[in-house]
Amino acid sequence: MTEFGRPPLVEALHLTKRWPGVTALDGVDFSVRPGEVHVLFGENGAGKSTLISILAGVTAPTEGSVLCDGEPVAFASVRDARAAGISAVFQEFSLVPSLTVAENMFLGDEPGVGPFVDRAAQRRRSVELLARLDFAIDPDAVVAGLSRAEQQMVEIAKSLRSELSVLILDEPTASLSDKETDHLFTVVEALKARGIGIVYISHRIHEFARIADRITVLRDGRLCATVPAAGVTEEALLELMAGRAVGEIYPDIPRHPGAVRLEVEGLVARSVDGVSFTARAGEVLGMAGLVGSGKSELWQAVLGLVPKKAGRIALGDRDVSAGSIADLVEAGLHYLPPDRKEDGLQLAASVEDNLVFGLLDAEEVVRPLGLVSIGSARRVARAIADRVEVARRHLPRLVSQLSGGNQQKVLFGKGLGRDFEVYVFDEPTVGVDMGTRAQLYRLIDGLVRAGKAVIVVSSDLNEVMNLSHRLLVFADGRIAAELEGEAISETEVLRHFFDDERTPA
Repeated sequence: MTEFGRPPLVEALHLTKRWPGVTALDGVDFSVRPGEVHVLFGENGAGKSTLISILAGVTAPTEGSVLCDGEPVAFASVRDARAAGISAVFQEFSLVPSLTVAENMFLGDEPGVGPFVDRAAQRRRSVELLARLDFAIDPDAVVAGLSRAEQQMVEIAKSLRSELSVLILDEPTASLSDKETDHLFTVVEALKARGIGIVYISHRIHEFARIADRITVLRDGRLCATVPAAGVTEEALLELMAGRAVGEIYPDIPRHPGAVRLEVEGLVARSVDGVSFTARAGEVLGMAGLVGSGKSELWQAVLGLVPKKAGRIALGDRDVSAGSIADLVEAGLHYLPPDRKEDGLQLAASVEDNLVFGLLDAEEVVRPLGLVSIGSARRVARAIADRVEVARRHLPRLVSQLSGGNQQKVLFGKGLGRDFEVYVFDEPTVGVDMGTRAQLYRLIDGLVRAGKAVIVVSSDLNEVMNLSHRLLVFADGRIAAELEGEAISETEVLRHFFDDERTPA
């Protein structure tokens, strides 16, 4: 039970943080009580990261104060914050890949005398901390060999090496499977039961009903509202975060279904069991399903990344069942991958280069002798950047230097240089704020209006339901249902996620 009667463990009063030319945080109040999960919610750039950086001792406020157990504190470092019982697990972990789990857990605070580390004590205490959280991780394992979920668990266990009052979790489920997320939530509940306060940052609204006690919404560095999690709707939170109605985020995409542009018939592959569907020009076909449902594995099979055991794939009147990715591209299909950093972008290349890499054989940028025209390539890159609303000043910059939202817009832009007939967007807005989402949705709207077939594969139910004209619900490697129009509802989608009686599509 959350102990709301007790004073806050940590309290921020009128926090302001100014950088040259930028006010990142403007007079924000925030508190964390014993045994509660207090969610911080807002678009990228809303001030969430700045607020938790102040609470964790990474940076100091320009104005305002922080209280711990009612007493003013001034953190000069992360070590100061940890000494006060506040520890943070940021998106970018602070682990050394080449060291073991035990070495990482006590890095900078090794047990021993003088320069001599008591490795037996270090290992013993690591085992104790991991066991307290029911983490089955070998303390002698090298961190580089762990999964991201396991590395996150090491970070959480590491925070318990000293007396912990407040744990800050920054987008903790961004790279976790459903099973790993369930384990994390079990850990959070256990920490709550011990009276530890949790600051939880996430874009995933559907998680809030499960773990949150209070939700604070920030926008443009200011406090919009702090509300009890019980009873608050997703729509209300989205409107608070974006400063506009949900209807202004999702465009009213017209539906004018035309010719079949993609047909998949009886596809069988790893985790895909006889899937058949069509995608038509002038409409959005959505695909929803839990992790392991087959919706992502389907596209690995279509793209030829895993072997197909049976089935037929056609783009227009062209059979591409045995085709490579290059064959699919040449036949008119563009696929936007779910992981922009691993599969979609060349992070060490410029924005301009990323936008034109796929056009080096196109007549727009190639001279008659086969040489690339630098001037033409730059003109094309500028035109695409304008279309996806990436400022031209970013064109010479490395993609790695851009925000996540701008990186995703560059990824979208890579598919706009050619006139494809079918666009497949796999998790199109993962890790981006609502403002950027609205921009990307407008691009999808434009493609549909131009007569393209658009397929949206998403684990964000709100997104896939609002964008889709038809929605395929995947479960156990099959299409459990095809929903259309008013039949597309959260109740129906969730029912087919878990219903044992599968309805043939």
